[in-house]
Amino acid sequence: MAVALDPQMKAFLDAANADGPMFLRSETAEQARAKMMALLAASPSVPPEVYSVEDRAIAGPHGLIPIRVYTPAEARTPMGILMYFHGGGWVLGNLDTHDIVCRNLANGAGCVVVAVDYRLAPEHKFPAAPDDCYAATKWAAANAAALGADAGRIAVSGDSAGGNLATVVALMARDRGGPRLRLQLLFYPAISAANDTPSQREFAADGFVLSRADMEWFWNHYLDSPADAKNPLACPNQATSLAGLPPALVLTASHDPLRDEGEAYAAAMRKAGVSVTLTRYDGVTHGFISFAELLDKGRQGIAQASAALRDAFAR
Repeated sequence: MAVALDPQMKAFLDAANADGPMFLRSETAEQARAKMMALLAASPSVPPEVYSVEDRAIAGPHGLIPIRVYTPAEARTPMGILMYFHGGGWVLGNLDTHDIVCRNLANGAGCVVVAVDYRLAPEHKFPAAPDDCYAATKWAAANAAALGADAGRIAVSGDSAGGNLATVVALMARDRGGPRLRLQLLFYPAISAANDTPSQREFAADGFVLSRADMEWFWNHYLDSPADAKNPLACPNQATSLAGLPPALVLTASHDPLRDEGEAYAAAMRKAGVSVTLTRYDGVTHGFISFAELLDKGRQGIAQASAALRDAFAR
């Protein structure tokens, strides 16, 4: 039986689609980025206060990587570090597009959040993004004390393409000698370039924030060649083994083309012996945690994620 849209979600979509179905892709990456920034500028959301926000640039494998460091309004001791990799199909997004999500998680978990402005495709195709994200994670571990945090309490997180990067960084950390991670916090992650699941087919049309056509457009911009779709650092479902990954919290949305691949990846991690909590939020679309000011379920998702982080950092 099909799940009905949550009334708050429906009201949001009705407004967003009033002038035609909303979609993310455009003729060029620059046009798509401008569209995303226009949506951000039109948002009435007010960023919650945190203790401090600092923009920095750190050394990366191919130049400087911009980051933003959030210190929470009420710190918990010892304070952990959450690495946050923004969504946007590896093509869109920056430190501003996910600022409110990072502030909410910093305050909710009482932890430092380090948001990473990794290089975007198609100007910088795979593996530029995971290289930058892993380098930033190693930097955070090496500089934890200066951030007022504990190098032994680090988690990785991201939404959509950022969820992909979070679990890819977890694979890299496992296979390259660290840093040791306490948690993977994956919001509706992109896992496979195949785009062939039932939810991909169910949400092939525009109007639900993300569609299969959007994902095809994103993957085509991100991957340098078809062979990259077999690389587990691009598509983590291609990994030979998922054993030894840190515990994971995976949140999915019922009305999202990425729903099934995120849930299948959660099941595969669990089968490999990883401790996994999977929660599907019914009645909402891709991106729902970014709409926490408008959606009760967005606030619930942030609260669940914050509680998982507090628990992971307390151990």
